[in-house]
Amino acid sequence: MTRKEPLWLALMMCVLMVSACSSLKKTSNSTTNNNQAQFLEGFTTTSNFKASTVKLKIVTSGANIETAELWQFKYAQMLDVPVEKVLNTPLYNFIEDWWATPYRLGGKNKEGIDCSNFTNTLLTTVFRYNSSGTSSQLFQKAKKLSNNQMKEGDLVFFRISQKDVSHVGVYLANDRFVHASTSSGVMISDLNEPYWKKYYAGGGRIE
Repeated sequence: MTRKEPLWLALMMCVLMVSACSSLKKTSNSTTNNNQAQFLEGFTTTSNFKASTVKLKIVTSGANIETAELWQFKYAQMLDVPVEKVLNTPLYNFIEDWWATPYRLGGKNKEGIDCSNFTNTLLTTVFRYNSSGTSSQLFQKAKKLSNNQMKEGDLVFFRISQKDVSHVGVYLANDRFVHASTSSGVMISDLNEPYWKKYYAGGGRIE
């Protein structure tokens, strides 16, 4: 019996080692699956959407879930800002509705509009200001602001080949503004573009 004991002990050790390896393998697979679930949870999409709308679930900071529309991603890209900063639905609906409307001096409708009438229509429709006047008159009425004071809905003014202010637009974010340009109609431009930087006269707020 004494000689058989080492054999039995060896067999028992083998059984225990096989069992331990199997247990470790299961634990490893479980950890891998958990990591994959966490990664996939970070960005999920819905497969059913209309041509004009898409909703994405974005997980930020582990628990804060936001639902963003396609138009928010579009304008976030144009403004070069985080999508959660693009929240003013009436403003961007207005811009979308008037986008690429041609410039026409004195124009006030979709057949053609000039910069001051576009600005006044936007301020009245979106921000409910009783706004009127030419770009020069708006400049005179506006409270002057430095660039770091500018907020959505403020005005940006330009002196283009004239001593007086001759062009106006509406500030959006990150130095971007919407306006009716003579070349491309209603569009979004950047204050840092050389052309606009050259003629920039300052920002202001209608109160």
